[in-house]
Amino acid sequence: MSQITQLLRRAMQTAPARTATQHLDRTRVWSEFGERVARLAGALGGLGLQGGDRVGVLALNSDRYLEALFAMPWGGFVVAPINTRLAPREVEFWLGDCDCAGLLVDETFAEMAASLRPRLPRLKRLIFMGEGATPEGMLDYETLLAEAHPAADAGRGGDDLAALFYTGGTTGRSKGVMLSHRNIVANALNTAPALAGDEGTVYLHAAPMFHAADNAVNFVVTAVGGKHLFMPRFDAGLFLQRVAREKVTATLIVPTMINMIVHHPEVEATDTSSLKRMIYGASPMPEAVIRRAFVALPATGFVQAYGQSEAAPCMTFLYPDRHALEGPKAGKLKSAGRAAMGCEIAILDAQGDEAPRGEVGEICGRGDNVMLGYWRQPELTQKALHGGWLHTGDGGYMDEDGFVYVVDRMKDMIVSGGENVYSAEVEQALYQHIAVAECAVIGVPDAKWGEAVHGIVRLKPNAAVSPEALIAHCHTLIAGYKAPRSISLRTEPLPLSGAGKILKTELRKPFWEGRDRAVN
Repeated sequence: MSQITQLLRRAMQTAPARTATQHLDRTRVWSEFGERVARLAGALGGLGLQGGDRVGVLALNSDRYLEALFAMPWGGFVVAPINTRLAPREVEFWLGDCDCAGLLVDETFAEMAASLRPRLPRLKRLIFMGEGATPEGMLDYETLLAEAHPAADAGRGGDDLAALFYTGGTTGRSKGVMLSHRNIVANALNTAPALAGDEGTVYLHAAPMFHAADNAVNFVVTAVGGKHLFMPRFDAGLFLQRVAREKVTATLIVPTMINMIVHHPEVEATDTSSLKRMIYGASPMPEAVIRRAFVALPATGFVQAYGQSEAAPCMTFLYPDRHALEGPKAGKLKSAGRAAMGCEIAILDAQGDEAPRGEVGEICGRGDNVMLGYWRQPELTQKALHGGWLHTGDGGYMDEDGFVYVVDRMKDMIVSGGENVYSAEVEQALYQHIAVAECAVIGVPDAKWGEAVHGIVRLKPNAAVSPEALIAHCHTLIAGYKAPRSISLRTEPLPLSGAGKILKTELRKPFWEGRDRAVN
C-alpha cells in the first residue's frame, strides 16, 4: 500500500546519520528528523485532533514546515498548505471551507491568523512555528514537541486523503484538490528520474513550499535521504550565494525566478558547478530565457515539468537531453516533454475521442497520480474526471514522438510569475466597484512575469474612475498578485458571442499578434 510515511521511514533506515535539514543555526539528521515528526504527530493528537482532521500551514519555507508535511500523514491528519500570497479574506475562506481544526503559522502570518480566529469557530488550535517569542494565545511549536510522546505511525495509505491543495476556480471559488497517499507517492516515483537524486542530493527549497510542485520534489529528496535547505523568500543574489556556499545540487523554481537568476550581474562570477538539476514549471518558459540559462548555468541539466495540482502535480517531463539546440535530439525545446512514467497522456477532441497527432485538443491524463476529486464539490469533480481522464483545460497537441505542446488554455486562467490567476475572480472584484458596468480580464505578454493580468473595463454612464483607482480597489479584495497590473477603459460594449459570452479571444488578439502561441 502506498504510504507517504514509508518515504520517511526509508530515509531513517538508510541514512540515519546523514543531514536531513539545515536551516538558520539548526542542523538535524534523518533519525532526529523522524523523531521530531513522530513527536509533532503525538502533540497534535494530544491537543484533541482526530485522524482525518484538516490542519493548515501558513508559513514561509523552513525546516519546521517540512516536519509538518510529514507529521500530518504520520498522525493520520490531512495537511492543507495555505498560499502565503493570499489576502486575509481568501485565507479565511480556505480555512473555513475545509473546516481546519488546527493551524501552524510563523511570525509573518501570526497577526493575520489571530485576527481570523474569531471568524473560524472550528479552528481549535493555533501553533506558532516561527522564530522568536510565541504570540499570546498560541502554542509554542518546540515546547509541544519537547513535552509530547512520539506517536506511532497511523498507518494511513492508499486512497486515504493526505492533503488538500487549493487552487483557483473559474467561477471565482477556490477548489480543494484532494490528494491521497497513492497520488502523492505515485507522483514522487514519477518525479524521481527528473531529480536524478541520491544520498548526496542537496536540495534548495527556493519555490514556496505550499506549492504542489515543490512537494513533488520534496518527497523524492526525502526518500533518497538527501539534504533539505530552505529559502524563506526568493532572492536571485541570495540563491546564487547559497548554491556556491552549500554546493546545492538541485532545485525547483518557476521561469520567472530563472529569468532573475540568469540575468543577475553575479551569475557568471559565481561557482554554480554543483547545480546539476534545475526543474522548472508552473508557467511557460520563454525560449530567450532558457537559451540564456544554457550560457549562464553551463553545468546545470534543465528539466521542464508540466502538470497541475489535480495531477499531484506532474504529468510530463522534458529531460536535459532534449534541452538541445542542435544535434539528433534537438527540436523539442518548445514542447512540455513526454508523459511521466506512470501517467498516460491523450489529446482529446470535443467528443472525447483522441485527436490525430499534430491536431489541437484538450490535454488529458490518467494514472495513480490523478486526484481523488475536489473537496465537497462533486459536480466539478465529475466534470474534471469524466470518461476516466483528468481534463486539464489546457489546449495542446502531441507530435509523432509523443511530445506534448501546450498552445493555449481552454480555461480563462492566467499564469503570472508561476501563480495561477483566474479571470472570473478578478472580474468579480472589479464588478464590486460602483462605476464598473462591464469588464473582462485577460493575460497579456510580460517579459518579467510571463503573463500580466490586464483588465478591460467599460464604465457606467456618467461614471468616472481612473485605472489606478480600480487597481487599488482590487488590492483591497484579492491577493496582490491577482490584481490587474494594467487596465484599459473603453466606451463601447465588449464583444459577445451568440450565446452572450464575452469573446475574450477577440480581446486578446491585439496583445498576442505575431506570436506562435497564446501563452507566453
